[in-house]
Amino acid sequence: MCGRYTLTTVGGRLLAERFELRDPEALEPGTLGRYNVCPTEPIAIATGCDDGDGRIVRTVRWGLVPPWARALGKGFQPINARAETAATRAPFAELFARPERRCLVLADGWYEWLKQEQRGGDRVPFRYTIDGGAPFAFAGLWGRRRIGGELVLSALILTCEANSICAPVHDRMPCVLTGPEEEAAWLAGEADGLLAPLVADRCAALPANPAVNKGGVEGAELIEPPAQLKLVP
Repeated sequence: MCGRYTLTTVGGRLLAERFELRDPEALEPGTLGRYNVCPTEPIAIATGCDDGDGRIVRTVRWGLVPPWARALGKGFQPINARAETAATRAPFAELFARPERRCLVLADGWYEWLKQEQRGGDRVPFRYTIDGGAPFAFAGLWGRRRIGGELVLSALILTCEANSICAPVHDRMPCVLTGPEEEAAWLAGEADGLLAPLVADRCAALPANPAVNKGGVEGAELIEPPAQLKLVP
């Protein structure tokens, strides 16, 4: 699964060039420079344009608000969905079948936690990166729902079986689209071969600061392990 992630880039132009975004100024500053993105928080996604020229940036809530929801934060509002069944299960199937409801969730890392052998001990966080820390996109689905008169945009991240780098900590991992061509194919409505585990040799995992275990904390120190956990070259 993916319950926390990072988008540490602070400049929108780098992301605009990487993901073919029409307007870098449309990236909400609050979604950038993030070291601890948590569920229900605003996140940056990219979606296709009707004219096929570039992509639109949207700021949405992380946690899909289904069509039957009457309030935010109550009931089933998932942050993840299994790629293996998303095309056939509600409320994901309708979104999956509509290219305009597919999205790229912009990121440059994600966290998983290893349980301590000692009962009651703090979980050890690991941060996963791709290609040395470069920005990438999770495959996502997004939707619209009016709650109390307000139009709420929301999204989730698709997950798949873990590769050999991720499996020692968790048996699932987010679906990382392998590059620009695959990102374009996902937004165009294709799926075959796109939602498989990323090849392991592009992934890296390092212990992170246990301070990231708490939601709402931020800062570059979160991706640095404490001195006693740092790996010796």
